[in-house]
Amino acid sequence: MADPLMIKALQIGSAVGPTAPTSSSGATGPTATPDGMSFKDTLLNSLNEVNRLQQEAADGVEKVMTGQTDDMANVFSAVRKADVAFSMLMEMRNKLIDAYRELQQMRV
Repeated sequence: MADPLMIKALQIGSAVGPTAPTSSSGATGPTATPDGMSFKDTLLNSLNEVNRLQQEAADGVEKVMTGQTDDMANVFSAVRKADVAFSMLMEMRNKLIDAYRELQQMRV
């Protein structure tokens, strides 16, 4: 039996999908979020932000290892932020894959 919350989320976002119209001039219409960004743009921004946080953490670790800084608190904070952001991104991916598989099962 399908999860009622999943069904409600699918009903709310039913216009988003491969058959939904997209606009090349901007993110307006059924694929746009309230802030005017499409799902694709939101996802790409999230990926870029995670990448930026991981690069920032790697730079901080490199500076500590080479002796350019001794600010371990900020480096640890940057590493932890990158870890949490990556974990969140992986959970989003897992939920999207689960939703896709559930849609596949509905089609059969």
